[in-house]
Amino acid sequence: MLGTDFILESLTADGVTHLFMVPGGLVDPFLPALGRNRSIAPVIAAQEGGASFMADGYARAGGRYGACLCIGGPGATNTVTAISAAYTDESPVLLLTGEVANELQGIGLFQDATAGTYDDGTILRPVTAESYNIPSLQLLPHALRRALHRMFDGARAPVHLSVPHDVQIGEITVPPQAVSRDLLASAPLDGTAARTVWTLLEAAATPAVRVALLVGGGIIADDASDVLVRAAERFALPVATTEHAKGTFPEDHPLSLGVFGYAGTCHATAALLNGDLDLLIVLGTALNVRDSMNWSSKLAPKLGVVSVNVSALDVGDHVPDPHFVSGHGGAFAAWLAGASDADAAALSAGSASRRDWVASIKSQPRYYDEENMASDAVPIHPARLVRDVRAATPRETVALVDSGAHRAFAAHYWESYGPRRFLTAAALGPMGWAIGAGIGAKAARPDSPVVVFTGDGCMRMHGMEVQSAVRAGLPVIFVVSNNQALGNVWLRARAMGEVPMELTEAPDQDWAAFARALGAEGITVRQPGEIAPAIAAALASKRTTVLDVKTDRTATTPVEPFAQSAAAWSYHE
Repeated sequence: MLGTDFILESLTADGVTHLFMVPGGLVDPFLPALGRNRSIAPVIAAQEGGASFMADGYARAGGRYGACLCIGGPGATNTVTAISAAYTDESPVLLLTGEVANELQGIGLFQDATAGTYDDGTILRPVTAESYNIPSLQLLPHALRRALHRMFDGARAPVHLSVPHDVQIGEITVPPQAVSRDLLASAPLDGTAARTVWTLLEAAATPAVRVALLVGGGIIADDASDVLVRAAERFALPVATTEHAKGTFPEDHPLSLGVFGYAGTCHATAALLNGDLDLLIVLGTALNVRDSMNWSSKLAPKLGVVSVNVSALDVGDHVPDPHFVSGHGGAFAAWLAGASDADAAALSAGSASRRDWVASIKSQPRYYDEENMASDAVPIHPARLVRDVRAATPRETVALVDSGAHRAFAAHYWESYGPRRFLTAAALGPMGWAIGAGIGAKAARPDSPVVVFTGDGCMRMHGMEVQSAVRAGLPVIFVVSNNQALGNVWLRARAMGEVPMELTEAPDQDWAAFARALGAEGITVRQPGEIAPAIAAALASKRTTVLDVKTDRTATTPVEPFAQSAAAWSYHE
């Protein structure tokens, strides 16, 4: 078979169903190959960054890697922001770029981007686990297998393969092979270090009854939501998540505290910061600025913090009394759920008290400014928008949230009930990410409704990808919070004076008409009572739909505790 067929058959063997791409001269041989391979559906993006966002969303929603294809040089550089977002959120994406033939590299061919001229691999190398130009057809199987292994080695990460023209069209006899199931399922844990939990609890003067879990994206990568629930239920452990892991522990579970940190819930804030916490066990996340309530000094459990992660670099620089356990958060949850009664005696002893503690916390309101969820104000309050969309969509809906003020409202007021059902570019946060990622998520989860919360600023950057969803027949619902401004930026700028405020405002574009021009359904929503009927119409149409929702830009985001902690924090403390 040809090199292109080998690559596509390898993706098929791994269960990849879609290839997100932008055609171009350097990948021409892939076009007939896609005609020969009926197992992979090509999705044509408007721009290479959009194709990479789609592959990222596909990976996050589907639990397997996403794949995107474009030319090297300008195509590759257009992917850098998207691949960077995947890298910082540990999302496995395979980026394939076409290149001039090996024997013609470095002599001045059009769009040659190899080491002899421009070398786009140098640009991609810092944001991938591997960036490699395949030097010969014979090395194609090895290069592809090595790249996929690097993708899943410890923390997941995107990888890049530059595929020269001679490798694409050369004949190869080696059969494609799937990535080893053992490799994908590997989740090592330092069991000796994990016993630190028993040591800390047994050394306490009295049983440390107030133990909580803070769960991050590592649990998603480990597919450990179910075992996490079993561990929490066995010991009555309340569970907070980072924004990235929202929904990994169902948010309507009696032990759910919701999101902790930026735009987190009242319940999570109270449990982790009110001074009563004895021990915090952090699974699969670094306590960065947003996931630690701006490194709040109040995040100081009496017995310290046990951090379980594949990298010691992710313990967190500002964690008091840190204890590091090398390994996967999912493996730790399984270890905890299966612990012997003798080992877990001290933890079990506090179960009843913990249930009372959680009940006292959950007797208080879960959300800040709860009255805003029922606001009848016009323009529409963003909290009302999120609440009504959640009420009008099925439980299994996958929500993708873009960067901007709308992300704070969605993270706070949306309830998610399972893993991979709330997706956002948590670390880097590029505007417009959710538009492409939502298309990829729908490709990965065709039977689940997919709703994208985005803003008018994000639409200006990547709104053209709505046409890509239409062309691919993927019925994504794009909910545009149209506040005629760059949300969070405008909220800050208005305090700086008239000119900064004007620079961050935007004209009121008709995004519904824009959608119709691209072949999608377009609905304008001006009154709160119109939200639910618009969602119902979008679901019933089974077509790509854009809701242009006129929202209030003056509505402040529900981030009061984070803002207070930020105002009080100093790096020198």
